[in-house]
Amino acid sequence: MVWIPEQRDRRDPSTWDTLYLDQAIPVDPVAKSYMVKDLKSWSRNYLLLPIKVTANVGLACIMTLKRLLPFQFRAYGFMHKMAAWFLQTFVTPEACYLIVRHLCIGSNIINFLIDNGPDPTMERSPLYPRTVADLADHAFLEHDLILYNFVLDYHEAQTRNPDWLAQVHQRGLDFSSVQPVHLDIDVSQRGWLQVLDLECAVELFKIIYSFCLTSAEFERAVISLQFDENFGLYVSKITGDYDWNHVVRNRHPLAPNSPFAAARNLMIHGITSEYLYRYLELSAEGDRASRPSMNRVMKT
Repeated sequence: MVWIPEQRDRRDPSTWDTLYLDQAIPVDPVAKSYMVKDLKSWSRNYLLLPIKVTANVGLACIMTLKRLLPFQFRAYGFMHKMAAWFLQTFVTPEACYLIVRHLCIGSNIINFLIDNGPDPTMERSPLYPRTVADLADHAFLEHDLILYNFVLDYHEAQTRNPDWLAQVHQRGLDFSSVQPVHLDIDVSQRGWLQVLDLECAVELFKIIYSFCLTSAEFERAVISLQFDENFGLYVSKITGDYDWNHVVRNRHPLAPNSPFAAARNLMIHGITSEYLYRYLELSAEGDRASRPSMNRVMKT
């Protein structure tokens, strides 16, 4: 999708054109166009508030029930099949695109950190869904498991190899995992019920998510959103560039946010991931551009 600005009126400037055209924080242009279109959605303007209230009441009931029951239960298969059906039936294709894309760029970020980390042989992320239907294969659960296992593996690898950063800088950064994301999602094709924007969808789905996971698993998923700060610092330590970390808003996993704010935090997590991935893409482009000149200098 190419964003087409409205005819400019200096007495009535467009909010949406301004959000899209501003480049203070670079974002992939296609993803950004879908983000801004999502913000314009009538469902966000008229349905988000009642959906938030309903979702939080439902979440409170489920969390209370799970704490009162003498046992815990989980339903991974049902949760993911319900998620795929819900997205395909009720959520706009643009929002679906952003959700599937998020899992892919998350894998690319983790694999970049592995390529340039203390142990390049660490287990990589294989999670690359291309369609909404692919999410039914336990994609959301795998996303969380990959994140937590990466953090634990990364810590162990740093302990085993304390000189890893100097070694990485000596051999140069490897941007091979920073690749374009290709999805099989046609945003021009939509069902007549596909009207919900991204935030409405996330608010509603957190009810199913909390019901189908154990209390500990749901808590783990909620806290994972605050690891944005940690991942930003992982990247900055490798690149030596800390100038952009102020854009990370999900912080301090040692002070977990309320699960009732999980949907909003998930939105910010998605945006922050887009910021970080675009930063890596631009860094990769700069690295490729500098290599020919470096080669010429070495030859002379």
